[in-house]
Amino acid sequence: MTKRNLPLAGFKVLDLSRILAGPWCTQLFGDLGAEVIKIESPEGDGTRQWGPPFFDGKSAYYLSANRNKKSRVLDFKNPGDLAVLKGLLQSADVLIENFRAGTLDKFGLDGASALKLNPQLIYCSIHGFEQCSDWGAKPGFDALIQAMSGLMSITGTEEGEPVKVGVAISDILAGLYAGNAILAALLERQHSGRGQLIEIPLFDTQVTCLANVVSNFLTSREVPKALGSAHPNIVPYQCFATLSQPVMIAVGTDKQFASLCQVMAVDWHQQDDYRTNPRRVENRHRLVPLIQALMLTRTRDEWLAIFSAGDFPHGPVNDLGDLYDHPYTKESGLFLTLDDGRTPAVRNPIRFSRTPLDRYESPPELNGHPDAKFDCLDE
Repeated sequence: MTKRNLPLAGFKVLDLSRILAGPWCTQLFGDLGAEVIKIESPEGDGTRQWGPPFFDGKSAYYLSANRNKKSRVLDFKNPGDLAVLKGLLQSADVLIENFRAGTLDKFGLDGASALKLNPQLIYCSIHGFEQCSDWGAKPGFDALIQAMSGLMSITGTEEGEPVKVGVAISDILAGLYAGNAILAALLERQHSGRGQLIEIPLFDTQVTCLANVVSNFLTSREVPKALGSAHPNIVPYQCFATLSQPVMIAVGTDKQFASLCQVMAVDWHQQDDYRTNPRRVENRHRLVPLIQALMLTRTRDEWLAIFSAGDFPHGPVNDLGDLYDHPYTKESGLFLTLDDGRTPAVRNPIRFSRTPLDRYESPPELNGHPDAKFDCLDE
C-alpha cells in the first residue's frame, strides 16, 4: 500500500516537539499516512542521547516515538532558517510544539502569529500546565506530573513509597489526547475553513485519566490509597501469589465470580457476604485472604490449567521476555522490523478494514532530510 491509500494521506504536519508527548502524537499521524517533518535544533531531540540501549547509533527511546518522519535541522536564531520554517508553516495543516511557554513568541512562532501566517493552521501546544495559569511557565516533565496529579499516590502498595508508572504515561496520554483534538479540529475546519489553537496541559490530562479513582474521590471525599495490583471498585481483581509465579485474576461480574468459585471448588459465591460485587468490596479484607490462602496450595501453571475450565479473565504476569514469546504476540505480528529490515518496533495497534497501516519508515537521522518540504503524495 502506498501512502496515498492511508487515512491521513495528504495532511501535512510540522513537528516542533521534543521528548515524548508531541513525538508520540506525530508518530501516530505518520503511521496514519500524514507527511510529518520533524524540525530539530542543531543538537537534535534530547531523546537521541537517552540511552543505552542504542541500535545502529539511535537510542531505543528515540526509536520508540519517531518513525514515519523526516528530520530537518533549523536554528530559530538564524534569520534564514527562521524564514524557511515560516515558509513550511504556511503550507502545513498542523503544527505541534511543546516549548516552554513564551519561548516561541520571541521568534514570531507563537500560536497567534502562526495563525496570521496560515489562517487554516491547526496549532497544538502541549505543556505541563495551562499557559494562562500562574503555573504556565513551569516545566512539566512526566515524573513531576505523575507525582503532582495524584497518580503516584495510588500506584504501588499501601505500605510502600509512592511509585510512578513504569512508562511515561502522562506524556503518552497527552499525545493521544492531542491527536484526538487535532483530528476534531481538522473535521471542524472542513465546515468553517478556519484553523484554531489547541492546548493540551499534561497535568489536566493526567488528572482526567485518573478516571474512576478521581470520580470515587469526588463523590465520597475519601482519599484513595495505593492498592498494589488490586482494584478499588471490584473484588477479586488483583494478582495472587502461588507456589511459583503469581496469577492475575480479574473478575468483573458476579457471574464470573461464580465461575471462579466453581473451578476452585468453593461456595463463596453462595454466601451473602460475597454474592455481589458491592458486598465483596465491603468484605475485601476477609475474601482476599481466603483466595490467597487457597492459591498458595498450587503452582501458577497448575492454577492456569484449572482456571481454563472457567469463564473469567485470568492469566500469568508476563515480563517482556514472556511477552515476546507469547503465542498471541506471534500470531498478531505485534513485533516487527521497520522498512530497513533491521530496526525492531511495535506495530501500530489500530486495525482498519480497508486501509491497513503498513507504513513503517525508520526514524530519521538528525537532519536526514536537510531540504525537506511538504511535497505531493507519493505515487
